[in-house]
Amino acid sequence: MALALIAQRERIRPLMTVEANTFLCTMIVGIGATFALDLWTAFLRIAFKVPSANYCLVGRWLRSMPEGTFTHRSIAAAPARGFECALGWIAHYAIGAGFTLALVLASPGWLAQPTILPALLVGLMTVAMPFLVMQPAFGLGVAASKTPNPTQARLRSLATHVAFGFCLYVSAQVLKLLIDARG
Repeated sequence: MALALIAQRERIRPLMTVEANTFLCTMIVGIGATFALDLWTAFLRIAFKVPSANYCLVGRWLRSMPEGTFTHRSIAAAPARGFECALGWIAHYAIGAGFTLALVLASPGWLAQPTILPALLVGLMTVAMPFLVMQPAFGLGVAASKTPNPTQARLRSLATHVAFGFCLYVSAQVLKLLIDARG
């Protein structure tokens, strides 16, 4: 019986290894793209005084969910929660990795041969998340309609998410170069 289980495990192992490697590479690309985007937004903040997203507010939103609060009149006015900043940043990177996983599942060959168009399209599609989920839940209205300057907020969200798509492409190309160089 034990030998049969070991033999079965050995037949499955190559498949699991391929899937595990693909998953690991997907997470590396997603985290790399998110990090590259964070570097870009830090540059914009320092060089041009463009405000960056406050991921502590994402953590505050997530920390309020176990109590049944999913929407806020103003997330900024909601009481601060313990570990909200850490949770917000972890969520930011997890969401970036999740969007990358969606790209790889929708386009299985993309990770091996990354092209820019699918990455940009994913970046463009991901803008639906802040427009339709996060901004309304934060009290900012659908597509930032309740902010003082909705057009500016929308354009900033759109630009950030398209930049994320570009960062996905760059991150995947860098990983591919590293893997190819390793041979």
